[in-house]
Amino acid sequence: MNRKELDPKESPGAAFGQRLRTLRDERGWTQDELGERMGCTGAHISAVETGRRPPTNRFSASADRVFGTGDRFERQGRAARNTALLEGFPEYVAQEARAAEIRLYEVGVIPGLLQTPEYASTLGDSTVKRGVTSPDQANERILLVAERQASLIRTPPPLVFVVLDESCLRRPIGGSSVMDGQLARLVEFAELPNTVLQIAPFDMGVRRPLSLPVTVLTMPDRSLMSYAESAQRGHLERESTFVLPMLTAYHQLQAEAASQAASVAMINQLRKGTP
Repeated sequence: MNRKELDPKESPGAAFGQRLRTLRDERGWTQDELGERMGCTGAHISAVETGRRPPTNRFSASADRVFGTGDRFERQGRAARNTALLEGFPEYVAQEARAAEIRLYEVGVIPGLLQTPEYASTLGDSTVKRGVTSPDQANERILLVAERQASLIRTPPPLVFVVLDESCLRRPIGGSSVMDGQLARLVEFAELPNTVLQIAPFDMGVRRPLSLPVTVLTMPDRSLMSYAESAQRGHLERESTFVLPMLTAYHQLQAEAASQAASVAMINQLRKGTP
């Protein structure tokens, strides 16, 4: 029997379908047999496996129940349905949830892993007002922020290194209470035993080795990945030839940035209203 070959890197929907087919094959079930267990038809199973139909939340929850996969299919299904995210980002999020070490550099806005719900909601509301996303898509983004933060609470926890450009602190998002709560969240993050937070001040000037946001992941097997975005799409890079220079630049950035103690002091000064 000819079967459509699936490339899980192609899209979140393809990754969902490939996992569904793999687990079904491991148990020796036909599509009709799996459909019986999940309360749908074999044709429905086929359409999801080949990416012709996106998985609904009910379908994803049913797959988790049948295969005993916790909420893994639900999370993958949400990514497959989410059209508000840049192409490539759902794939990155799946890897982020497995990473042993996460290195972030952000410019202009607090990264999702450190956002408070109020800060994330303010950003979401702004995209709706500008017509960039629908209210449902904005809510999906906010839910994803919470899910990503929750994924960091695992054993052992990942090491998380964050360097924020000073603009992240000084760009007002929402009212003063939203910003104060967000700055307080940064201080709390810096106090965790598995984190390092540094600020790259404006006066670094040409000593700044990175000018655009970037993320570098170290996986449990010590392999490396990097993620970066353009205006149109995100790209997850697995080739070490390209990732290693990015990691080197990140280490140089950390060396030039303010220490964590000095960074926390800067944040606290801003909270007090002093420049």
